[in-house]
Amino acid sequence: MKTAFAFVIFVFAVLAILSDARGEPSVSGSTEECIGCHVSTHPGIVEGWKRSRHAATTPAEAMKVSGRARKISSGDVPEDLKNVAVGCAECHLMRPRAHTDTFEHNGYDVHVVVSPQDCAVCHVVETEQYGRNLMAHAYGNLVNNDVYRMLISAVNDTPVMDKGRLAIQPSNAATDAESCLYCHGTRLEVTGKQTRETTVGEMEFPVIAGWPNGGVGRVNLDGSVGSCSACHTRHEFSISMARKPYTCKECHVGPDVPAYKVYAASKHGNIYSAKYQDWNFKNVPWTAGKDFTAPTCAVCHISEVVGLDGEIVSKRTHEVKDRLPWRIFGLIYAHPHPRDADTSVIRNQQGLPLPTDFGGGIAEKYLMNEQERAEAQKAMQATCFACHDGSWVDGHWERFVNTIEQTNAAALTGTHIMGEIWKRGLAVNHEKGGNPFDEYIERVWSDMWLFYGNSVRFASAMGGGGDYAVFADGRYQMTKAIRELDDWLALRKKLPK
Repeated sequence: MKTAFAFVIFVFAVLAILSDARGEPSVSGSTEECIGCHVSTHPGIVEGWKRSRHAATTPAEAMKVSGRARKISSGDVPEDLKNVAVGCAECHLMRPRAHTDTFEHNGYDVHVVVSPQDCAVCHVVETEQYGRNLMAHAYGNLVNNDVYRMLISAVNDTPVMDKGRLAIQPSNAATDAESCLYCHGTRLEVTGKQTRETTVGEMEFPVIAGWPNGGVGRVNLDGSVGSCSACHTRHEFSISMARKPYTCKECHVGPDVPAYKVYAASKHGNIYSAKYQDWNFKNVPWTAGKDFTAPTCAVCHISEVVGLDGEIVSKRTHEVKDRLPWRIFGLIYAHPHPRDADTSVIRNQQGLPLPTDFGGGIAEKYLMNEQERAEAQKAMQATCFACHDGSWVDGHWERFVNTIEQTNAAALTGTHIMGEIWKRGLAVNHEKGGNPFDEYIERVWSDMWLFYGNSVRFASAMGGGGDYAVFADGRYQMTKAIRELDDWLALRKKLPK
């Protein structure tokens, strides 16, 4: 232990010398202590942080920046945080009484999981916006929805043989955590304590169920929802990383949400692949035509974008639905975007927690009206106009709305056939105590809209993707699935009872 302590003191001295030599902001004494041990036990974490903007500036310096280049949105921060770099202690010692995973660690009350409410000390506007975003509620929107839970069961449960017949073994928490809840987020809970041997002796740590997880709707140990590190990956928390499409690809790769695949195959993705090495992903605000020459996910949905004259094109928002008039994935039919980020409160005409019913009707009072959709459309199209004229933008949007109408009509036809299959007792749905997603013919039906209909809509919405709308995973497969549904039913109509 004496040797380890001497090493820590030595590291403190080296860090102080290096910091002075580089002219970097000072770090707090508590952060120095953290680094003293973790520079040897977790060098990747320390080096990642050292490359971060947090390590290179202080909140006081960040607050001196005015105008659109300002990156800190809070009007003020506590005095003890203003003039030191944002380091280990400034995040992991924040609000210890609010976190149920807080534990005593080398004389400090440390919590493992940093939540959006910790980040809100400096980034209050972004935190508030993100809390109104569907992604922040992704855990509850999934697990608090009986219909979605049946889909999770159909996907995650383990098929086993029982006395020569196929049976199902329910999935466990670990399986759910690395499948659907990897992106949607888990519910974290402290379940006990564990003593572990470390390089400086035995230490006691909290045991956290649902951890590790960086899902967008994670339920944190202070009761907050969301994870900033889902996009701004710890411990560098890079703006550049969040602006690149690979970050979104982690969860939006398909086939149910094929956004990245469509983007990569589109003209926008083509330009990105060829030119991104020359782009500037760090500038705030982000200048269209100068810093980048084609949109990424962040350009269209989140980032503050300006023109060459400095005039604003799109305001920065972490409430992503601000620019989305339509919701085009995850359900049988595309529909107006929900107003509330908590979609578990929605009830359709059949009493189900879904914004549409199986017959194509919509739960109007929970969804954007025509005026609200027009405002969201205008916000989205503002980015388009930075590079395209009116005829191009209007023509693209007309095709997109047509795609929504056509794919919804096709999905309605397929669902009508599936409804007759259920009515005849050839498959068992939720109304009869079954799961509408687990039988073979039900999979044909759900593939029709969950995979193929979604691919067509994404290819249309994102201005390309070419073959994704046709043969790759698009109209060809969608109409083929509907034909299979019809042929399957027709054959059984001919068979003796």
